[in-house]
Parts: sequence; C-alpha cells; structure tokens
Amino acid sequence: MPARLLTLCCSSILCQRLHTTHFRSSPHPSGQTGQGKIHHCLLHGRRKSPLRLQPCLRLFFRSLATMMKPRRMQMLLILVVLLFLLIHFYFLTCSNTASLELKPSPVHILILSSWRSGSSFTGQLFSQHPSVFYLMEPAWHVWVTMYQNSAKVLHMAVRDLVRSVFLCDMSVFDAYMSSQKKKSDLFQWEKSRALCSPPACDFFSRNDIITAGNCRTLCGRYSFSKVEEACKTYSHVAIKEVRFFDLKVLYPLLTDPSLNLKIIHLVRDPRAVFRSRENTMADLKRDSDIVVGSQKTKGEMGPYNTMQEICKSHVEIYKAGSQAIPSFLKDRYLLVRYEDIVRDPLGKAAQMYRFAGLHFTPELQKWVHNITHGKGKGEQAFDTGSRDALSTSEAWRNTFPFEKIEKVQSVCKDAMDLLGYRLVLSEEEQKDASLDLLFGQNKF
Repeated sequence: MPARLLTLCCSSILCQRLHTTHFRSSPHPSGQTGQGKIHHCLLHGRRKSPLRLQPCLRLFFRSLATMMKPRRMQMLLILVVLLFLLIHFYFLTCSNTASLELKPSPVHILILSSWRSGSSFTGQLFSQHPSVFYLMEPAWHVWVTMYQNSAKVLHMAVRDLVRSVFLCDMSVFDAYMSSQKKKSDLFQWEKSRALCSPPACDFFSRNDIITAGNCRTLCGRYSFSKVEEACKTYSHVAIKEVRFFDLKVLYPLLTDPSLNLKIIHLVRDPRAVFRSRENTMADLKRDSDIVVGSQKTKGEMGPYNTMQEICKSHVEIYKAGSQAIPSFLKDRYLLVRYEDIVRDPLGKAAQMYRFAGLHFTPELQKWVHNITHGKGKGEQAFDTGSRDALSTSEAWRNTFPFEKIEKVQSVCKDAMDLLGYRLVLSEEEQKDASLDLLFGQNKF
C-alpha cells in the first residue's frame, strides 16, 4: 500500500510539473489535456503491467524534449527513476504475496485406535516419513493430570489438546507440564523422528530412519520450544491417539476451517488385543480405571469389562465413520485392520500414504519391509522394533486358553462380526493354522 500511494503521488507531481511548464494550454486531440493523457497512462498502465507504461514513456519523453531548463529536466528524470523503482517494488511484492497464498495448508492425520492394537507401529509408518511431524499419544498428559475423571468427561480436554497440536500451538501443554519443561518431558518424544532431526535436534537429518534409542541418547537436552518450532516446518502433522471412544466428539475438528483432518481408524482382533493387554496389565492399570471406573477393573471380570468398552467404542466409531456419514466426513475416514497391515505391509502402507497425500519413498519401502520381517516378538509396551509381524499378530492362537477366548468373543461379538473377525468354536479351530480367521474387507 505505501508503494502504491507513493506511485500515485509521483505521477501527480510529474503531471503537475508538466502542466505548469508546457501543457497548461495544449489540448490533446482526443479531448484530454496533455496532463490528463500522461496521468491516465501512468495510472492505468501501472495497474496492469510495467510493460504497459511504454506508450506513456514515449509521450512523457517527447514532452521532456520540449522543456527548456536543464536543471528542471534533471529533477524530472530523478522522479522518473524513483517512479519506476516504486513500480518494480510494487509488482515484486504482489508476486511474493501470491506465492505465499499458493502454499498448501498442512494436512492433519489422526490415527485413532486403542491400546495394544499395533498403533505404535502404525504411528511409526508416519513418524519416519520426512514430511511428517508426529506425536505419540499427547493426551497421555491430560489423563495423567486429570486421572480422577472418566474418559467421557476428559474427551473435551483431549480434543482441545489435539487441535492445538495440529495447529502447532504447544502452549497447550502448559496446563499439564512443568513451566521448566524440556522436550524430553513430552510423553514418548523419542518415537518422533521430527523431534530427533533439525530444527529439534542437530545430530540427524530429516531423511534418516532414526531409532528411539539413538534419539533418546543424543537429542534429549533441547528446550521444549523446539517442539513448536519443528512442527511449523512440516506439511503434515500426525497424531496417534488411543483416548477417543466416540467419533462424534471429533466432529468440531472435522468442521474446523483451520484444520484439514483425516482419520485412520486402526482396529485389531480383540482376542489378540486381550492377550497382549495381559502381558502389560500393570502399564495399563490407570488407563483402564479411567475407561470403565476403578470398581469395574477389579476381580476376574475386570479385564473383560475394559475389553467390552473398547470393542463397543470401535463399533460406534466405525458406524459413525462409514454408515450414513455426514458430508464433512466424506473421503476423510479410513478403516484399517492391523492384520491386513502385517499380511501386506507395503500395500497397506501405500494405501495409508495415498489417503494422507504422502509419497512412499524407496527408502521408506525398504524400512517397512525390514521392520515387519525381523525376529522380534513385540511384547513390550510401545515396542516398535523389528519383528516377525505376521507371526506375532497370530501368536495368541497358540498361547491363549480357549476359556478366555470364549469370554472375549462373548463381550466383543458385535465388533468382531462388524469388523470381519471369525469366531472360533473350539480349541481345535483356534489352533488350526489353515483356518483363516480374517474375512475379506468386502465382507464388512
């Protein structure tokens, strides 16, 4: 705006000079005075393009040639140079502004799942991508701070935190963390490649595949401000969260014009989830209390009560995301079964990347293959190391007592039917490796 104002002023001054020295009484054949003709050229030529000023210049310099005093001519020439500098600056500013406007808005990805469902591994598929800023379960801080409340009561606080993280506003953590917090105080921060590479850490490059152990050793000393600084440099922001039990809670985020949210709903066979939860029961005790209440987690049926609530939430989320969906959810919800990932890691990773608008690089393809064809068992909570993913996903069939399987199938039957998991009716069926317990995706 200042450049435009100065240009108008300069053009007016020039015309005034010409008017007082030469054109006061010299009408133009078109009916305009010489002053009006030059003023018209300068204004209308500037609006379209500097090239359109050439006819004005020819008229202007013909006028200058008739002027008498050299000193006055020098002053006018200086004004002409100034005018063109201002015009150049004006068009350059407009060009830069247009470039900024063309920059695409960030894409926001929420991996929605439950504990022990392969969500940490799936989160790593996004974390290791060089275009993605990823955080693993940031709502852990909400639940730890407000553990006296139920999951339903905490939904709003969790949603607000997730929204702020998507917008790279990390001041939201001030309510849940110490004022002296460091980056390493963030839950599972070392699982985020973005927090282990510039600008959050200088020891690795963005294109490196970075293990949590190496990151923890080298990148823990940086300040918490680096989290927000790093987030703002990425085209995609991804969050893995296990603390939502109702998709409708997320409707305000899906209709928020400042977000471009896509949801990947990850599920796993409830029998495998239950078996894995048994191995990490102590780690999940506080979360289970928040999900169903501490009284319902006690006794023999405690674990089944929690499992029933988890299965119920998957049913409700799936129905809200795929049946009679509102217009704002169209093409923004994707159901993924963990078993489909481990059977075809490259194919399912490619599908999720396409859904998120990400390129599946050759380096990532090699990494996905290697991490799903290792020898690890993946039994520790949050373990995302190399493993035999297919074998691990079905280990429950050989180690899980059939009596417990029957109870899980009883409390999760609706979810299993809806999501494409076959019930086993005997111990023989359970251990029959030739019996596929996964229906094709076209079955549900």
